Amino acid sequence: MLNLAILAYFKYANFFIDNVQQFYGWLGLVPFEWHKVALPVGISFVTFQKISYMVDVYRRDHEAQRRWDVLALYILMFPIDVYRGDVAAQHNFIDFAAYVAMFPQLIAGPIIRYKEIVAQLKDRSATDTPDNRLHGLFRFLVGLSKKVLIANVLAQQVDIIFATAPGELAAGTAWIGMLAYTMQIYFDFSGYSDMARGLGRMFGFSFPENFNFPYISQSFTEFWKRWHITLGHWMKDYLYIPLGGNRQGEGRTYLNLVIVFFLSGLWHGAAWTFVVWGLYHGLFLILDKWGLRKLLDKMGKVPSVLLTFLLVMVGWVIFRADTIGYAVAYLGRLFTFAAPADGILLDTRFVVMLILATLLAFSGLIPSVEQRANELFDRVLTLRGAVVVTVLAILLYILNSSALLAGGFNPFIYFRF
Repeated sequence: MLNLAILAYFKYANFFIDNVQQFYGWLGLVPFEWHKVALPVGISFVTFQKISYMVDVYRRDHEAQRRWDVLALYILMFPIDVYRGDVAAQHNFIDFAAYVAMFPQLIAGPIIRYKEIVAQLKDRSATDTPDNRLHGLFRFLVGLSKKVLIANVLAQQVDIIFATAPGELAAGTAWIGMLAYTMQIYFDFSGYSDMARGLGRMFGFSFPENFNFPYISQSFTEFWKRWHITLGHWMKDYLYIPLGGNRQGEGRTYLNLVIVFFLSGLWHGAAWTFVVWGLYHGLFLILDKWGLRKLLDKMGKVPSVLLTFLLVMVGWVIFRADTIGYAVAYLGRLFTFAAPADGILLDTRFVVMLILATLLAFSGLIPSVEQRANELFDRVLTLRGAVVVTVLAILLYILNSSALLAGGFNPFIYFRF
């Protein structure tokens, strides 16, 4: 409860007060003064990891029968058996602190559960090898390339498009902006995850995979098995299943999905747009259970992928917008083909990177590409392979260094969460 209380204060106090202030305005009351609370870096991911530790090590036969503990669990809608005691508690504070504050993935994931890494905190002799260090360096640079060479280029034009009033956007520009942001957030976030996994591997840690070609998904259910995989697993194991999962009838299953995705949206940010985005995904997961997924399967692979991708893009507009009103107006421009010319010029570099990003995102439709991409960083390197990886790493380092020196500061999207 203390972890959640800290997260609630630092992340949602401003959101709560802003809504109270608006309510005061509607009532004609004078707003009160409020000093904004600064959001600590990485608080969402740190909180999730500490909750993972408590759930994984806590044994209910010790203290879970205490009155206040039981009350807290029921307030959170968790049954008592949410605490599993899967692994022993950590008695070394340095090892515990290393898990909570593990810097490669501290800011934007992947979310690491304690039981996945407890053994590595004590002994990494089997993984702290020259082969892993080279693989880790290469993966770090691949992730950096996703961010610097692709996401940052797309971000410049995306910011211009989404800063324009929807009424001034041509339909074509609105479609391009939606596609560009869809690719930007994927390459930005998956790039960070690659960098985190690469750094971890250089130190002898094995972090879980976080992305697996999410835009080739044939349904929203599959999308959440491929997008931010560690968040999906965390929500399932520590929230959805403790709430009852699908074991208590259809009605409770749908309610559990709504709760999970409402909280998932709110976790992403303290704004109504994130809440609506979460509920939007929850709605389509419920529709999948009602038969939408079977219908998509009957449509065939390519049509179902394209339809799911279109619906996911619509969700990203809600996610990117500052207000619900802006999101609705923006989506309306997609189908207003009489819109005036907006004067927004798309430079050649942006167009090339958008095409390249789209091709890379959908390359997983070829089964051999998806398989080889998943095996790329796990192969045992021969001498020839080590030379090739080293040369590629040097080239990527030069390209990224040049781009960083020529460009401006552009933080990772998920740093704000």
